[in-house]
Amino acid sequence: MTFRIAWLLARPGTTGVAALVLPIIAFGVVTALLLTVLGGAQSFWSWRGDIAGAYQFLAVVALVLLVVPLTSLGGSAARLSARRRDDRLATLRLLGATTATVTGVTVLESVVLALVGVITGILGYLALVPLVGLIPFRGEALGAGAVLLQPALVAGVAAGIVLLAAISALLGLRSVVISPLGVRTRQNAPRMHWLRVVVAVVGFAAAVGLLNMLQVAGSLIAIIAVIGVAFGATLALLGLVGPWVIGLVARSQARRAKTAVRLLAARATAESPKAAWRQVSGVAMTSFMAVFAGVGIALTDVAGSEDLDSETAYLFADIRTGVLITVVASFLMVACSVGVNQSAEILDRRDLYASLSRFGMAIETMDAARRRSVMSPLRITALGSAVCAAVVVFPLTGLALIIAPLSLAVIAGVLAAGLALVWLGLRATRPVLTRVAQA
Repeated sequence: MTFRIAWLLARPGTTGVAALVLPIIAFGVVTALLLTVLGGAQSFWSWRGDIAGAYQFLAVVALVLLVVPLTSLGGSAARLSARRRDDRLATLRLLGATTATVTGVTVLESVVLALVGVITGILGYLALVPLVGLIPFRGEALGAGAVLLQPALVAGVAAGIVLLAAISALLGLRSVVISPLGVRTRQNAPRMHWLRVVVAVVGFAAAVGLLNMLQVAGSLIAIIAVIGVAFGATLALLGLVGPWVIGLVARSQARRAKTAVRLLAARATAESPKAAWRQVSGVAMTSFMAVFAGVGIALTDVAGSEDLDSETAYLFADIRTGVLITVVASFLMVACSVGVNQSAEILDRRDLYASLSRFGMAIETMDAARRRSVMSPLRITALGSAVCAAVVVFPLTGLALIIAPLSLAVIAGVLAAGLALVWLGLRATRPVLTRVAQA
């Protein structure tokens, strides 16, 4: 019975196939990028020599900068796969379906979608291995064998992503099981507590304090561990405080709104700051990464003007290569995150859009409000994340590299590209809005 119900719920509804295909694509991108990043880091940790520690340090930085947003993207994909079935599961619950049946259907569908995406991602990773092996480091190509992970590790990553999908589905199911009528009538309104800010400020200060104490670290391993923890904690804290800040600004904008578009955008954002944060979290991570990219490029430019031995020259050339690879991977995540999260947002508010359409509001007006509800928080988070990254990297590099012209140019270019990706994502998901509004 559970399999039959899951098959019926898997059929495309009024939203078309987008809500079914996008999670699969997202899980595939997460798997391929995560395995590729781990493969590259694996090759660095196998090196020996005086300068090998620098490569291992850079590998840890890249892992931290990419793994946190990759995990967030995986969670977003799982939430999108849940959005498309919440109402139908709640209806089944109201009709008498047991908690076990609803739970089984939820976990089964999430696991199947994640598994299809993971298999696709593994195939994509295997296709990328020969290309990644051609990337030169230390004056020669890495080689496909150096970035090819052991089957046990690939299986572990795949199992972790599928488990993430199942856990996210179960967490999202709590409201359906506990209060199916509330899901049907859209009575769930999340609230942001000010304690988020306290925790974020304390954690951020602790991360900066750790980085200021690096000179007393006893070994290279300790330094790498401290930097990895500090960067990872800062990225996680951005996700904690970001929704609270967005909600605060949105409520202020709602009070001052003079047009229907501004009011609708501000109310939509204030209704669910967490959803608004998910819309822009990809660019928030990219903004954070942009500062590191700018500083890295500026550092290699300064060092390149001096006489260097061949090994050090290779190191600075490899930093530029690593920065480019990290930024490209970040943009792939942003592009995928934009499509997934904006589709999820439309599905979350499908009843609202359908009602507004029946009352005579034009699709263009709704789309303008949707664009504003994304672009307004985007400006706040992009700037705030870049400032946080600058504060974190300051103890390591000083102010001169952060505000160097080349560094600022790279930061501005990365931010502009991130904003453009979000705008393109808004345009690409308009057909989903049109389908939902006219349903």
